[in-house]
Amino acid sequence: MSEYLPVLIYTAFIVAFAVVSLGVAALLRPSRPYDAKLQNYECGAEPIGEAWVQFPVGFYLVALVFLLFDVLAVFLFPWALTLRGLGMAGFWAMALFLFILGLGWLYAYREGILEWK
Repeated sequence: MSEYLPVLIYTAFIVAFAVVSLGVAALLRPSRPYDAKLQNYECGAEPIGEAWVQFPVGFYLVALVFLLFDVLAVFLFPWALTLRGLGMAGFWAMALFLFILGLGWLYAYREGILEWK
């Protein structure tokens, strides 16, 4: 338990700082609600139409492909740093991971998700 004590103390300081900061900000901020402040804001212009707009599915598909490559970057960097210690088992595990991500990219490419329409 003693090896985790610095981590617990650090976590307590982080939580306390967040709570105290939000509390002080709530006490010091001005509270002046008026009609213009409570309206929707759209780049300084008056909002036109409904706030509910359906986005094309392509935006979500591009976001999913971005997540696919983001996961690749998150796992590839630490793997490259520890490759010597992992040995061949670590190499083949990452090869399998890259193969699965490659299949995801190939699927996205064949479905035309990567083409902006």
